[in-house]
Amino acid sequence: MVKAVIFDMDGVIIDSEPMHNKAYHDMFNEVGIDVSNELYESFTGQSTINICKRLCDHFNLTETPEHLVALKRKYYKHFFESNSDLTLIDGVLDLIKDYYNNGLTLVLASSAAMTSINQIFERFDLDQYFVAKLSGGDLKASKPHPEIFIKAAEASGFNNDECIVIEDSTNGIKAAKAANIFCVGFDSFHSKNQDYSQADMVITDFKDIVYNKINTLTPSY
Repeated sequence: MVKAVIFDMDGVIIDSEPMHNKAYHDMFNEVGIDVSNELYESFTGQSTINICKRLCDHFNLTETPEHLVALKRKYYKHFFESNSDLTLIDGVLDLIKDYYNNGLTLVLASSAAMTSINQIFERFDLDQYFVAKLSGGDLKASKPHPEIFIKAAEASGFNNDECIVIEDSTNGIKAAKAANIFCVGFDSFHSKNQDYSQADMVITDFKDIVYNKINTLTPSY
């Protein structure tokens, strides 16, 4: 039986991809690099610092990864503060409340920086529902490495086979499976060119995984 649910944030709770996209591309322009769509899409689900390390290696940049991170976060902060139309993804707040009211333990496991996570959680008053928030930026390895989901399961207080992960990215799904946790792939129009083939189930609407539909899941490995 499912006792804990681990949520990704970008693409699952919030559609912040347009802001991240704009912030990254403004940073790319500032440092003078031309990042292909294919390379950019391969970053999905990874932490900013690891993306910037890859960029420095790929383009032989003289700037440090930390400098690139600071530039990207400067642009993102500006867009976040000026975007009054930013909303949660349709149905996710109802799903969070449904799980919470039925006694499930909720944990966030996002590749976003903790400052970005806190901005979202404060703006939409989400802290009341979650027992823990983990940022990939605070960990040694990025998705698809399973570290963040292993630690998220530990933070929930339950075994991996009592947890499920909700993810929208190829890297996130790979990370959940590498952690031996049942993974729901959320395939929405916000997610582009992601591979859901490794997910245990794939949904396009959060109504498909309300408490009454997932509370009997008994994943085994």
